[in-house]
Amino acid sequence: MGVYAQKNFDSVRTLFDKYDLKVVEKINEREQLIDRLEDRVGSYLIKLNDCGLNENENRSVTTLFHLISEFERIGDYTINIMETAELLYEKESGFSEKAMQELNVISDAIREIIRLAIETTRTGDMNIASSVEPLEEVVDQLRTKLKSRHVKRLQRGMCTIELGFIFTDLLTNLERVSDHCSNIAVCLVQV
Repeated sequence: MGVYAQKNFDSVRTLFDKYDLKVVEKINEREQLIDRLEDRVGSYLIKLNDCGLNENENRSVTTLFHLISEFERIGDYTINIMETAELLYEKESGFSEKAMQELNVISDAIREIIRLAIETTRTGDMNIASSVEPLEEVVDQLRTKLKSRHVKRLQRGMCTIELGFIFTDLLTNLERVSDHCSNIAVCLVQV
């Protein structure tokens, strides 16, 4: 699920440079697959829970429930980001070059945090898990700074109010992806 969510995040980033319906179709296909996987794995975990598990097994099942939920939410926020790209395409509008550079910076950080969350899930390496939270804090700081910079662009008339709202909404969705990656790492550390 994490790998599909990461592929979707990578794909959605390209839509802000060139909106491509084939890319959108592929993102939607992967999102449907993520949703099906959450449903099937969740159903299987519920059945496992009814098998008289010991304390460690029960803890593992609970952890897996949390993980699939977090990866599914990453997929959902990626869809929100895709819908933002679609909105800009339909309005025949886009962000300034400076705003796009800023989005690329925060997107690169989020791509890395997704990678770390997947790697932590795969390996159980707590050194990797412990590197997620500091990066998530950087993403939070970036969001605040980029939002502030965008307000300044608005004040100088370099951006419209409508694009300002779209940009702010996009930053919120990006930051939430990072939050879910942090939740994954915290969940694994707690176990």
